[in-house]
Amino acid sequence: MKKEIYLDNAATTPVSKEVLEEMLPYFTKKYGNPSSFHTKGLEAKNAITNARQKISKILNCEQQEIIFTGGGSEANNLAIFGFLKKYANKGKHIITTKIEHHSVLEGFQYLEKHGFEVTYLNVNKKGIIDINDFQKAIKKNTIFASIIYANNEIGVIQDIPKIAKICKQHNIVLHTDACQATTYLSVDVKKLGVDLMTINGSKIYAPKGIGLLYKNKNIEIEPIIYGGGQEQGLRSGTENVPGIIGLAKALEIAERDREKNIKHTKELSNYFITEILKIPNTILNGDRKKRLPNNINISFLNIEGESFLLKLNKYNIYASTGSACSSYSLEPSHVIMALYNNPEIAHSSIRFSLGVDNTLEEIKYTIKIINKIVKELRSISAMNHNLKEVIK
Repeated sequence: MKKEIYLDNAATTPVSKEVLEEMLPYFTKKYGNPSSFHTKGLEAKNAITNARQKISKILNCEQQEIIFTGGGSEANNLAIFGFLKKYANKGKHIITTKIEHHSVLEGFQYLEKHGFEVTYLNVNKKGIIDINDFQKAIKKNTIFASIIYANNEIGVIQDIPKIAKICKQHNIVLHTDACQATTYLSVDVKKLGVDLMTINGSKIYAPKGIGLLYKNKNIEIEPIIYGGGQEQGLRSGTENVPGIIGLAKALEIAERDREKNIKHTKELSNYFITEILKIPNTILNGDRKKRLPNNINISFLNIEGESFLLKLNKYNIYASTGSACSSYSLEPSHVIMALYNNPEIAHSSIRFSLGVDNTLEEIKYTIKIINKIVKELRSISAMNHNLKEVIK
C-alpha cells in the first residue's frame, strides 16, 4: 500500500470538502472587513452573524455567548486569564488536573507563580479523576476550575456534568477544554452545565487558526488581546471570516453525522486495539470504555516512541507520540506520567487517532506494519542490552 495513512487526527484534521466549499467565496468574492461600513464589509459582518446563529443552536446558548478566537489555545487562555483578571479579588484558589492540555497547564503554572494557589488533581491508571478528590480539593476561596472534557493524548472522557453540579453548589466557575470532544460528544452547554468551553476548528475538519470560547452571559471576563474591540471587546483583531464560516459548517456536520462517525471509528478502533494488544508487552493507555471512539494510545515496551514513529513514517503511516503542541520536547508525556509515573511507559507511547475517512483496509495494513516494526526494534533493543552486558 503506497498511499498515505493518516492516523494523527487528534493533532489536526484535513478540511472537509463541504467545509471548504462553504469557505471559498469568503477568500475571493466576499472578502470585506466586517468592521467596514460599506456593502462588502456588511456582507462579511452578516456572514459572521449567520455563523454565530448556527453555532448557538448547536451549543444551545445565546449568540452573544460565543467569542471567536484564533484557535483552542487562545480560547483556553482567554477563559483562564480573562476570568481570573476580572475576579482575582474574589479568591485565589483554582483547580485543574495533571492531564490538561499545555495551554491550560502552563497557564495555571504561571498563575501559581503570581499569587494563586493551584490544586492539580491526580488521575487513576485509567486516566479518570476521582469526583471525591475534586470535592475534597474545594476550599472557601476556590473560584475557578478547568477540567478537560476528553483528553487529547489518551482520549479519556471526564464526567463534566457531575463536576459542573458540584461547582454550582460551591459557586465555582467551570471551564472545559472540549477541543477533542466536539466530533464525538455532545457540546450542549446546558446539558454539560459549564460556564466556559473551548472548541478548536482544526480538530473537527475546519481550518487551523480558528476556534471559539463559549462564555455564559452572566460571567464577565477581561480581554487578553487589545485593539479594535471586535467580539464584544473581548477579542480584538479583524475577524477570520472564512475560518468562522468553516467552523460553523464543521460544527453542523459534526452534529449531523455524530452517530455515524461514532459507529465507524468505534468499529475500527475496537479491531485495532484487539489486534495490537496481541503483541506481547503492549499497554492500552486510558480507560477502554470511557474514551473517544477514535483514540488509541499504546505503549510498546522496550521501544522508543520516536524511533517507532520514524519507522512508521517510512511506510507513509502518520501517528504521534502525544500532543502535537509538545512534539519538539524530549520530555516524557505528562499525561502518561500522570497515569503510571513510569518514564519507560511514557517514552514508549504512541497515539493513533482515527478519522472519519479511515478504512478497515488501512487499519489492517497498519497493524501488519506495526508487528513488523515492533519485532525489528525489539531485536535491536535486545542486541544493545546484550552488548551492555558484554562491556560490563
